[in-house]
Amino acid sequence: MPISERLKRLGSGIFARMDQRKRSYAASTAAQLNPLLDLSLGSTDLQPPSQVLSAIATKLLEPASAAYCLQAGTLPFREAVASWVQQRFALQVDPQREVLLLVGSQEGTAHLPLALVNPGDRTLLLDPCYPSHRGGMVLAGAEPLLLPLGLEDGWRPCFGRLASSELEQLKLIMLGYPHNPTATTGCQGWLDEALALANRQGAVLAHDNPYVDLALEGEAPALLRSEGWRTNGIEFFSFSKGWCLGGFRLGFAVGAAHLIEALGQVKAVVDFNQSLALQAGATVALTQLASWPQQLRPIYKERRDAMAAALAAGGWRVPPASMALYLWLPLPESLRSLGSEAACAWLLERSGVALTPGVGFGAGGEGWVRLALVAETNQLLVAAKRLNAALLGC
Repeated sequence: MPISERLKRLGSGIFARMDQRKRSYAASTAAQLNPLLDLSLGSTDLQPPSQVLSAIATKLLEPASAAYCLQAGTLPFREAVASWVQQRFALQVDPQREVLLLVGSQEGTAHLPLALVNPGDRTLLLDPCYPSHRGGMVLAGAEPLLLPLGLEDGWRPCFGRLASSELEQLKLIMLGYPHNPTATTGCQGWLDEALALANRQGAVLAHDNPYVDLALEGEAPALLRSEGWRTNGIEFFSFSKGWCLGGFRLGFAVGAAHLIEALGQVKAVVDFNQSLALQAGATVALTQLASWPQQLRPIYKERRDAMAAALAAGGWRVPPASMALYLWLPLPESLRSLGSEAACAWLLERSGVALTPGVGFGAGGEGWVRLALVAETNQLLVAAKRLNAALLGC
């Protein structure tokens, strides 16, 4: 069956292959001795606030929650976002023109290029980056320019390394700090520099910020703190990480009014917004539980420190991770020749622990793996023991 060229450009389907490997392992005899420990997804094992679930459950029984929700019906949610922005960033935003409900921040970042760029337009991406950043640009027919990140620079985007010719006719810059997959909090100055670059080039700066409340060291940067974001900036937030609501697919964008309008036009073709029941839960999270994510930080810090120490004792090199949820690990020397995908397959087969191949986040992620801290500390230590034992046997 023929498929579009844009789908071919998306890549190799590495995540689908890893999912198949996990299913195969879980059904194997090896899993009877060492059950699958899936540390490949940033889908937390922690539970969301009970107040949020109660609000969803109550609203779910109302007939309106089963109906389509047009844009006007999202106004109470957007007003809650504006209240949260005022509390979180001491900033007033217009809930009518500068806020948009999303089906998760991933949906927003993937759809934004459809609203802003034409086929062949030049865009700028970090390498490595979250897959929806590149995926959305590819589906829009853009020509992404990759800005490589490196451990030696602390995963800082070094815009000065780009030639002026590369920046000509740049239409869109996509960043995301705290940064997935490198587990780096980042700095406000990096966003300020990116916004200045966007202003010079007449480009839009989009910032994906689902981990804004989960910096373990330092203060998470935010585009909303950068002066002048209303000219050409848009920022994406999520309930998946801070309030542990990943499966509910809830997020929002705050940005320049013309960018919110453009993204809203794309969404009007794609969906009818989230159910009023889900919006009710999200509203409770923002208005009554804005500080709730803070209690997650000590949990992830304990997990990070315990896992980092256990892996280092087994011979892994463990660079510092300053944000919650992940460790970003270079492949041990004995596995480096395999490449990250084959190395993850090898480790899964011999340890029953699933990790994410770094190459799934772009060419700059080759030679690395991402480990998600999405299990209790005792289970993470079991995973470390198995991974270390597998390395000893290679």
